[in-house]
Amino acid sequence: MNKKIVLIPIVMIIATFVTIFSLDPSERNGNVVFHVTLADPDLYTNGTYTDTFTINEGEFSFRFVPNGSSPEILSIILNGKNFDFSEDFTLESTSHQTGTSEYFTWKYVGQEIISISEMQEVFIIINPNGNVIGSVSVDILEN
Repeated sequence: MNKKIVLIPIVMIIATFVTIFSLDPSERNGNVVFHVTLADPDLYTNGTYTDTFTINEGEFSFRFVPNGSSPEILSIILNGKNFDFSEDFTLESTSHQTGTSEYFTWKYVGQEIISISEMQEVFIIINPNGNVIGSVSVDILEN
């Protein structure tokens, strides 16, 4: 029983690193225009995280660093002067079998690419749909 309690966090940490380092290096080092790590329930107000940031004209993509405790559905809304975006990202797990063990990686699936027509201030709402305890990092990268 105690071995399972110790192994679960280790597997989660390994899966997070596998996810991060499996990304194309250009994606890892892209120009981050927005970043938040939601790992504390105090970051939410009435169950959602909100913030504002300025974004330039161009094409952007979402990057997530989820794990097994991340929200199953992560709803993101972006609103600007000339821009509206809404997506419910769904957490998918993939099992990986090795000769002696099994581990999982996680990925959010949904519309990851957005286009902004002009520089503007954007209001972001991130809704973990009730799971304010599960951690996840959210980045918006300039492509």
